[in-house]
Amino acid sequence: MSGHNRWTKIKHKKEAMGATKGAAFTKISRELTVSARIGGGDPDNNFRLRAAIDAARAVNMPGDTLQRAIKKGTGELEGVAYEELRYEGYGPSGIAVIVECVTDNKNRTASEIRSLFSKGGGNLGESGSVNFLFDRKGVVEVKAGPSEDQVMEAALEAGAEDVVDAGEDGFEVRCDTGATFQVAEALSKKGFKLGETKVRFLPLNTIALDAEATHKALRLLNNLEDCDDVQSVYSNADFDEAALDEE
Repeated sequence: MSGHNRWTKIKHKKEAMGATKGAAFTKISRELTVSARIGGGDPDNNFRLRAAIDAARAVNMPGDTLQRAIKKGTGELEGVAYEELRYEGYGPSGIAVIVECVTDNKNRTASEIRSLFSKGGGNLGESGSVNFLFDRKGVVEVKAGPSEDQVMEAALEAGAEDVVDAGEDGFEVRCDTGATFQVAEALSKKGFKLGETKVRFLPLNTIALDAEATHKALRLLNNLEDCDDVQSVYSNADFDEAALDEE
């Protein structure tokens, strides 16, 4: 597994172990609210919401907290009007960075993101300044167990484009963004156990970093991740494996 992918797995494991549970609750609550606002509060008819509910359960979010977030999205409870925003820029060693946010105050968020880029040795760019370096795809994680041939056959039948072996973590099924939840639904119905399901920015090429550059880049990316308004951070950095082990 590349250093780029390992960083993602490390983040997920920290959340599952509770190391960043408070931040995870905040981010997932906002996703629950936005998902319910866009597609309704019935997870059977809103797979984005169902994926958010699965994420909430993975970090042991209390049921009443989960339901309140959904009801704020459907309007059953008074809630904050959240807006989805995206920022792009460059980090240390010229790595490209995309930051997805959900916020109730875009001026506050823009100021904070700009400050984090600056303090982290990077700079915030204009919209479209780095997204050409990424491919935006739907990604459905299939947990380990089935063979690659089994996953591939079911995925292609469901409308997916590719299946990537993620080693002991299982497989990543990749598809057109518009087919993300359709593919996930089809795989779920066939009995596959799914992990995270979401639209991601996948780097077309990565920039290999040495140990020193890895530590600098991780400081920026982790600080961005820790921002309450930030939902996802993507980069084209390929981190030094030994440096990742020190994190």
